[in-house]
Amino acid sequence: MVIGGTMFRPWFFLCVVLLFVSSKPCFSIGSDTLSAAQRLSGSQTLVSQGSIYELGFFRPGNSLNVYLGIWFKNFAERIEVWVANRDKPLSDPSSLKLGLSEDGNLVLLDSLSKTLIWTTNLVSPPISNSTEAVLLDDGNFILRNGSEPSTIYWQSFDHPTDTWMPGAKLGINKLTGKTQLLTSWKNSEDPAPGRFSLQVDPNGSSQFFMVWNMSRIYWTSGVWNGQRFSLVPEMGSNDIFNFSFISNERETYFTYSLYNSSVLSRLVMEQTGQITLRLWLANLWNWKFFQASPADQSAVYAFCGAFGIFNVTSLTHCACLPGFVPLSPNETQRLNDWSGGCVRKTRLQCESNISNRKNDGFRKISILKLPPANSKAYPARNGKQCASACSLNCSCTAYAYNGSGCSIWDGALLNLQLSDGSNTTQNLYIKLAASELLDVGGAKYPSEDLLVFDFDGSSNATDHETNARYNLTRGKKNDADLPFFSFASVSAATDGFSSSNKLGQGGFGPVYKGKLLKGQEIAIKRLSERSGQGLEEFRNEIVLIAKLQHRNLVRLLGCCMEQDEHILIYEYMINKSLDFFLFDPSKREMLDWMTRIHIIEGIAQGLLYLHQYSRLRIIHRDLKASNILLDDEMNPKISDFGMARIFGGNQSQANTNRIVGTYGYMAPEYAMDGIFSIKSDVFSFGVLLLEIVSGRRNTGFYHSNSLNLLGHAWDMWNADRGLDLLDPVVNCPSSLMLLRYINVGLLCVQENPADRPTMSYVVSMLNNELALPPKPKQPAFSTSRTVEDTNPLLSNEENCSLNGVTMSLIQARW
Repeated sequence: MVIGGTMFRPWFFLCVVLLFVSSKPCFSIGSDTLSAAQRLSGSQTLVSQGSIYELGFFRPGNSLNVYLGIWFKNFAERIEVWVANRDKPLSDPSSLKLGLSEDGNLVLLDSLSKTLIWTTNLVSPPISNSTEAVLLDDGNFILRNGSEPSTIYWQSFDHPTDTWMPGAKLGINKLTGKTQLLTSWKNSEDPAPGRFSLQVDPNGSSQFFMVWNMSRIYWTSGVWNGQRFSLVPEMGSNDIFNFSFISNERETYFTYSLYNSSVLSRLVMEQTGQITLRLWLANLWNWKFFQASPADQSAVYAFCGAFGIFNVTSLTHCACLPGFVPLSPNETQRLNDWSGGCVRKTRLQCESNISNRKNDGFRKISILKLPPANSKAYPARNGKQCASACSLNCSCTAYAYNGSGCSIWDGALLNLQLSDGSNTTQNLYIKLAASELLDVGGAKYPSEDLLVFDFDGSSNATDHETNARYNLTRGKKNDADLPFFSFASVSAATDGFSSSNKLGQGGFGPVYKGKLLKGQEIAIKRLSERSGQGLEEFRNEIVLIAKLQHRNLVRLLGCCMEQDEHILIYEYMINKSLDFFLFDPSKREMLDWMTRIHIIEGIAQGLLYLHQYSRLRIIHRDLKASNILLDDEMNPKISDFGMARIFGGNQSQANTNRIVGTYGYMAPEYAMDGIFSIKSDVFSFGVLLLEIVSGRRNTGFYHSNSLNLLGHAWDMWNADRGLDLLDPVVNCPSSLMLLRYINVGLLCVQENPADRPTMSYVVSMLNNELALPPKPKQPAFSTSRTVEDTNPLLSNEENCSLNGVTMSLIQARW
């Protein structure tokens, strides 16, 4: 009979079953010893004599599986050092029984199914009533003769799992060929043997090897010189540790001890493929990290698995290549377990045996170090021949051509790494199914992988602008060089558009925070199916802002157009939008006077650039507090160009039947007649300026004598009470400066567009402390009303506060 890969004699298994179904009494375990008459089950444990270690049944993490193991006692976090049934778990701890069989072996049995789970499997077990199992204070679990305690039949130190304890051996028994080695857990919730192991050189030299999948050595300690290892000098004998190397005719092994008995230690073969050494000092009551080898995580072979990319700056360290997804996505995300690597989302045409499919193609990845494994040289004179060689070989997964030589890769790509900026980077072309190369509504635009895209190194990061426009018609060329990104990579950057990454909701749709593999944060605006805006606004924003470069304009980084998805990618503004601070009673104090001045002047500079200094005169048409984003230094950046329009040549104004914008910010000639010009933006700027100074919304006056903030400001100005307009949480150091800013704001919101200043004049007035601005005329929409007005425009203030929502109205011109 074969159980768990081990040959058992039928009579032995029968004895085991009879043992556990017999009527022998079951004692409560409260010591370090399990005698022949006792059984360990359920929540019972053995505790070493000094209460240092504990043995019993446990569930790792959130797993439902049950294991028999040893852990440090009296620590808030359970730290296991040995597991018996690491590759054969059970789900019901109440059915597990640990005890001594009648033939002297220590066995773990499922009493319900009568299944043998684990055994010491001694060939010639002692048959004696004095046999006992004891948990020692060094963490060793032994089977010994109780009458002669020095006679040990079996010990857990000879069968380590992932942890090397002081006093235990790591080596080779030359007589039996048995090797004592450390093998990592599969992941934090599964102690089954993982991918990485630490063992003594099987060829007999005095050094350690780390091995991937029991097949490939990726680290060596160097030869032991009696005190330390040649390649890891920090690992060896010192004031804390005493390492020893023993080699004789029977065995070759390393062992170590601690000089101070009050110090605990554990050397662990981690799931990361590194060995770590930690100490617990009694006077610190804490585990102290001592060292890790190899020190660089990137030196661990195939840490991210097949087709996975290693990135040292990422929290997970790994991501999949474009066109690939994790083999076990749920486990990968929850446990950060990349042992399964990545698999193709779509099978290659050459693998499917379907002739009517489109041919496979290649996607260029530019920021990777070339994978060192599985490559071979091919005699190609150019990149086209190199690509052809890979295309004709179905097992070929990638190729690279550097101008002088061609390399092709067969099978899984391992050890892919993001470039560290050195000269080792070279273009790698990944073979993908044709469907993974289609983008932009069916047009064959080469889409990029957002997760690995280098914005700082792309042409999109130039400091000049171009008047080239996008032609987004299907099949036409992308003239402005704005990168298109695959939807899969955009989704991955936002964790599947997770609600935890949602930054807000606008008229266009939801906005999410995304993160690239190198750690760069971005903002992702996704067009909603229920949005009042649509493809026209989407295209308009790409056309207008793609190459505009100004410190006070938000930077558009790219877009995604796949099937029904329309997504814009922007630089991320960590401080969100101006209205987030300005109209929040708990946050507005963060906007002191100088910060508000800095924001006003930045908005003015951005508008001046759009109106005068960009090659195309641009009217924004939706300037408002929620469309002013703030970076980490509170620099303002104008955003949301979906409503913007271009003026060419000497054009000064235009008409429209489609009135768009936000109530409270729209100029009267635009709201009533559909006429818009640069003076329309000036009006919106004036409203915004007065809002910033006062900390109040323009539309927040429905229960006062004033119709809105403009009317209130006008009343204060005429009554020589302009200083009362200042937000009470702000301390303005100069009353003259405050009055000048209010004056400029009132000039910008005058009813007649001809009376309003241009943005160049606005900037001049804001910066000129000597010249007095002109006297303003009565603002538009500022007619006063009494509190007893029985027919207000709206009786509910909340219904009228629409500053965060862009409105689209279809209206005929008067």
